[in-house]
Amino acid sequence: VSVSTIFLTNRECPWRCLMCDLWRNTLTESVPAGAIPEQIRTGLRRLPPARWVKLYNAGSFFDPKAIPRDDYAEIARILSGFERVIVESHPALCGDATLRLRDLLDGSLEVAVGLETIHPEVLPRLNKRMTLEEFRRAAAFLREAGISLRVFVLVGLPFVDPRETVDWALRSAEFAFDCGAAVVSLIPTRSGNGAIDALEERGDFSLPDLAGVEEATASGLALRRGRILADLWDLERFSRCGACFAARASRLRAMNLAQAVPPPVSCPACGGSR
Repeated sequence: VSVSTIFLTNRECPWRCLMCDLWRNTLTESVPAGAIPEQIRTGLRRLPPARWVKLYNAGSFFDPKAIPRDDYAEIARILSGFERVIVESHPALCGDATLRLRDLLDGSLEVAVGLETIHPEVLPRLNKRMTLEEFRRAAAFLREAGISLRVFVLVGLPFVDPRETVDWALRSAEFAFDCGAAVVSLIPTRSGNGAIDALEERGDFSLPDLAGVEEATASGLALRRGRILADLWDLERFSRCGACFAARASRLRAMNLAQAVPPPVSCPACGGSR
């Protein structure tokens, strides 16, 4: 399915997660009425035609200080030609505003929620201000409202042995599917936001490697519970070998598109075969 992705500039998210670096593109004040619809119009003019559209705003779409609710009707009008609209939200803000947007749209609504991890010691330290039970309740609300759920899961955690990277990503994906997720996006954890860099300097975090991202994606697909998508943005920074990077990146793209696991990459330079 062709998808247009528009990143909106709006007020900084009050639930800034330790792992997030999107706060760099936010404002300290609320945007005026009409600003978000104009951003969407501008984005659509610059993008090729698509059937689905993602509106990501470095926070929660249903936060009224981020996206004024008076703009919902105009946003829905602008997006009237799309089959599906995907927005992002903190679980605590899935409620009446979600239903209002759903009812205004011509197409279907999908809500993306950052679960990040179900690790009992790490999740409370990420500043998500969310428990697994709160995530379950939000997922149940969306399911009962006929709204599709997309979930973000981290590949690579601070405070955790890197050898457990794939295991915790897979456990978290299984939990998301148990809660009714239709899609789980696996996000390799990146440094660069300040907080993660400090943890890396202290030895509390290591960047996941590309082979681990591949393994987590292949293992997630083997569950056959729903769609598994590996985030391919800035993928080269996770590569440990320049000789096989292109082949590994191509393999991950193939997994995303076909939802099947191609043969592993064999590399004489690094000896890798996963």
